[in-house]
Amino acid sequence: MADLMQGKRGLVMGVANERSIAWGIARALAAEGAELAFTYQGDAFGKRLEPLAASVGSSFMVDVDVTDDASLDAAFGRVKDEWGSLDFVVHAIAFSDKNELTGRFIHTSRANFKHSLDISCFSFIDVARRASELMPQGGTLLTMTYGGSNRVTPNYNVMGVAKAALESAVRYLANDLGPQGIRVNAVSPGPMKTLAGAAIGGARATFRHTEANAPLRANATLEAIGGTAVWLCSDYGACTTGEIVRVDGGYHVLGMPQQDNL
Repeated sequence: MADLMQGKRGLVMGVANERSIAWGIARALAAEGAELAFTYQGDAFGKRLEPLAASVGSSFMVDVDVTDDASLDAAFGRVKDEWGSLDFVVHAIAFSDKNELTGRFIHTSRANFKHSLDISCFSFIDVARRASELMPQGGTLLTMTYGGSNRVTPNYNVMGVAKAALESAVRYLANDLGPQGIRVNAVSPGPMKTLAGAAIGGARATFRHTEANAPLRANATLEAIGGTAVWLCSDYGACTTGEIVRVDGGYHVLGMPQQDNL
């Protein structure tokens, strides 16, 4: 390791447990010397997060509800009081009613559409606005997306629309914040065996299919995703912004399954 993140401080949002993508990223950033703070929502997630945060030398944890302005203001106010500034933020937050992550997209309800877009897309914009004020020397904003944003994926439904909106937000934020030296990017892993991924109908079949057909014949690992995040958040990512970086074993290049699987 080269201490690529030595002297950098960042906020990681969205660690649910040790299998979370956000945790894989946090672990990689900490291994490169980053000092981390974490957000969580509610006592149950806080109890899961505490030992993980401690394992990377952090006790800086903030309870936050990204749908509540006062909660977000308080969270970033605490970051400002504790640290004064930020070098990076990792946003790994998304949500949809599990009952609408199966079957047909056309049955999406108005209430769940609004809620899904609010948490999965608008929260990143809201976080970016607050975080950018704590990045006087520039920094990095990083979020998570998935290939179902631009190619139909069974059962992904409203989350595909939410991720498409999120990817567009990445580009607009990159343009807005570029003059301040703030880079904005998204990482797009393939299917993962996470708490969020398990909520999508047919998740196991999707995981097996991509593993069997991706050019590398492998799905993404937490280590690979974490390493990609380190690159984007470190000085080596200084000229990369507005990008959707795919970490999916190459699955996104395919037009159809491999010949043996047709």
